[in-house]
Amino acid sequence: MLPSTFFSLPAQIEVLAAGEVLRRRNQTLTSVLHLESGRVLRGVYEDGRMRHQLGVVEGPFWLDAASAMLEKPFPVDMVAETRVQVRRLPIEEFRRGCASLPPVAQGLLRDMATGYRAQSELAVSRLAQDAEARCAQWLLNHAQPDHSGAMSVTLHQRKRLIAAQLGIAPETFSRVLRHLREHGLIAGTGNVLNLPQPHALQSVAGC
Repeated sequence: MLPSTFFSLPAQIEVLAAGEVLRRRNQTLTSVLHLESGRVLRGVYEDGRMRHQLGVVEGPFWLDAASAMLEKPFPVDMVAETRVQVRRLPIEEFRRGCASLPPVAQGLLRDMATGYRAQSELAVSRLAQDAEARCAQWLLNHAQPDHSGAMSVTLHQRKRLIAAQLGIAPETFSRVLRHLREHGLIAGTGNVLNLPQPHALQSVAGC
């Protein structure tokens, strides 16, 4: 998308082993990485592995140019699939280089960057929805009526163990529970979660 020869890339090359994390989701960028060689996985990295792969790129390639150009946090995780070599360009230098392009070229690159980010954000959003559906289904499967007939779930295990059963990270499980609570689909404190709207929870679960 953007020729590396247009920028004065630093002479220093960083060498990273397979499995090393290059970028984290929602990370605020202070530099832009140019992948000189090797392959990098894009996706959702949880519990020490790439749980959901959304794509793979090979060098030479700008790994995070779209986010840097739009001045937005990085939308996905990036992990080296093979041994990789990268050059790290300070973000201010990168933006100065982009600003020196002809206005028409700048507009075209921004449009392409916006579309690229939108695709990444949509893919991650769908994965989050999938996690929400799994959590909702788990709550419904473990729900029991109390003395008044209302449905509730007692958490007999630690949240990290429940998250492992669902195939998601503990922080993802906590985030989904917070989201369900904010929408009034669960309530209560401690180990007992009330389900005031089980029919709405079924919709989330896709039942």
